[in-house]
Amino acid sequence: MASNPDHSQQYVDRFRRMAAEGTDLLGETRLVDTLAPRSARILDAGCGPGRHAGRLHELGHTVVGVDIDPVLIDAAQQDHPGPIYLVGDLCDLDLTSRGIDEPFDVILCAGNVMGFLAPSGRRDALRALATHLKPSGRAAIGFGGGRGYDFGEFIVDAEHSDLRLELALSSWDLRQFEEDSNFLVTVFGRA
Repeated sequence: MASNPDHSQQYVDRFRRMAAEGTDLLGETRLVDTLAPRSARILDAGCGPGRHAGRLHELGHTVVGVDIDPVLIDAAQQDHPGPIYLVGDLCDLDLTSRGIDEPFDVILCAGNVMGFLAPSGRRDALRALATHLKPSGRAAIGFGGGRGYDFGEFIVDAEHSDLRLELALSSWDLRQFEEDSNFLVTVFGRA
């Protein structure tokens, strides 16, 4: 981002334009709403400009969105009011210290967030997500291949971080994961 200081605003503008054009941007939201009990507590980890957090809030869930980028959090607050939005790093996420004590029924981590994490912080981020998940909760995490984080390595890291793999898919619309899939959507429970 240092090489392109306007990157965050360009990202926000791109998704605003896609939404205005009627592009379906809510596949992740539909899956998470299916995983969640009604009126669930949901953490959108790496929430970006808030489209999933905002829609899940509209569906009656209590939602907290966290992103490291303050420009994206500002856009989320403007475009999708209702959830609690916080600037924060998933690698050292501690919501209790910020007054959010209750764990979550579901955690969503979409948008290739896992590929953006520094390799040295991946297990820390996964452990932090597990810590914020209710014992009966689920975490839905998805990202594309070719982003520097091998799918097999990710699953090993998750399992070392107190998460237990329940389901592996190749898309948010429940397509089966194959060896040659270039996208991974996982559903984890607490180990």
